[in-house]
Amino acid sequence: MTTTNAMSAGSPVAGVDSRRTTTRALLAGGVVAGPLFVVVAAAQVLTRDGYDLSRQPLSLLALGELGWIQIANFVLTGLLALAGAVGLRRALRGAPGGTWGPALIAVHGLGLIIGGVLVSDPSMGWPAGAPEGTPDTLSWHAIGHGVGAGLAFGSVPIACLVFARAWWRAGQRGWAAFSVGSALAVVAILAWPDQGTLSVRMALACVVVFSWLTALCGRQLAN
Repeated sequence: MTTTNAMSAGSPVAGVDSRRTTTRALLAGGVVAGPLFVVVAAAQVLTRDGYDLSRQPLSLLALGELGWIQIANFVLTGLLALAGAVGLRRALRGAPGGTWGPALIAVHGLGLIIGGVLVSDPSMGWPAGAPEGTPDTLSWHAIGHGVGAGLAFGSVPIACLVFARAWWRAGQRGWAAFSVGSALAVVAILAWPDQGTLSVRMALACVVVFSWLTALCGRQLAN
């Protein structure tokens, strides 16, 4: 009996099942990433005394006594996005969009991790006692945070277009339209020329980005 079980565990079928299980677990990470970030960020917006989303970006939540919560939120969400990217790469190997799409999502995850590890400078009155407005000069970690944000927000619209092209060619017009619409929405939200609403628009862009990522990984998980 022991010999039979050992042979069964090492069979090609068992290997395929193990790979499928691992791939599904990685895709589940991509599904969870967005809801986790939004829920944790929203909880802080509603409970951290003195925080005002209308003028203070979510990134500033990484500062102050409870800043570790948002730092962990950025890093864990980034790691889950990376897991989703690996799962997509495994699931879509050899398929249209199966190389560049997951790679761009991996860049998104990396950007989130960088944005969490390298925090922005105190500004906009947060945390308490910080100067109003933006700093005249930026620290090295604030510059790094900006790079991380650029990677996180800049990579996803391109990934949207990569997958939209693949889905359009496959005749999946609804998914292609959803992906193009998500890319255009992120670009339009962030490019809107109104600095007074930037913090709210960045939060809204997060919702669009993570909704698309959740839908993408969820779609592949359901296959």
